[in-house]
Amino acid sequence: MRPRSPGLLLLLLWGLQAESQEEVRAMVGSDVRLRCIYPEGNSFDLNDLYVYWQISMAGKGNADSVVTYHLSGNSSASHDDNHYKDRARLSLDSMKRGDFSLHLRNVTPQDEQKFNCLVFRKSLELEKILEVSVTLHVAANYSMPVVSGPSQDEELTFTCTSTNGYPRPNVYWINKTDNSVLDGALQNSTVSLNARGLYDVVSVLRIGRTPRVNVGCCIENVLLHQNLTSGQTETFTGTKDSITEDPVDGSPSGEHQPILGVLVVLAVIVSLAVATGWLCRSRCQPRSYTGAQVERPELALAGHV
Repeated sequence: MRPRSPGLLLLLLWGLQAESQEEVRAMVGSDVRLRCIYPEGNSFDLNDLYVYWQISMAGKGNADSVVTYHLSGNSSASHDDNHYKDRARLSLDSMKRGDFSLHLRNVTPQDEQKFNCLVFRKSLELEKILEVSVTLHVAANYSMPVVSGPSQDEELTFTCTSTNGYPRPNVYWINKTDNSVLDGALQNSTVSLNARGLYDVVSVLRIGRTPRVNVGCCIENVLLHQNLTSGQTETFTGTKDSITEDPVDGSPSGEHQPILGVLVVLAVIVSLAVATGWLCRSRCQPRSYTGAQVERPELALAGHV
């Protein structure tokens, strides 16, 4: 088999370079640069270039929406999609050196798209000289999860909340005693988009009553390889029989019970004191004084008659 010519091999390699694909990650609110660079390092005349950055619009028959562009003869870049107005720009000086990268400011969750860079040369009858696809992944840190509870019902109910994260998270409840993951059937999680386009999480865990509970809520952000776990939530609940029910109307409230206890003790002490005094009085009755007794001699001599 005859080997291919070096020129054909270079052409194939160029084709691979010209249609390269990249993936970029950016945090919400940050600035990002989507690379689109001509590999040869040539210098270009801006009047000879047509440069387009565009995305495919979901739900519109895969129609392309232009983010920003540069046309031959224009001294500045223009925008087509209002979502990117004042946020997306091209550097004219960089384009002269073959760098057609897109600079995107203040990244939002809606920017999670596949961006396509297309470069054409007017002098080559609008031949496409460069095509690069860049997939932008957007992320935002969730707030530290906060757990409230438990409620004092037949079962223990804990509620976990975390806000302003992206993308959609995984939610777990763990047993902190051995770090095991609790059965997902015990939890009911709601994940919703807020006004900023970020996710808020509310997860409710219901478990049977046990004397000691130590659980935690874990929010996993897969894109950031991040797991956030709530702080210490150890609870001593006792058994159902040991729980004091709410007092019924008319019964003493819990805050008055110590006072009643003191009064009862005082009443017992007073009763014992009274009883002791009464016993002493009954056993030690005072005797009346009759005076000195005069000895009668006649009684003493009677035995000698």
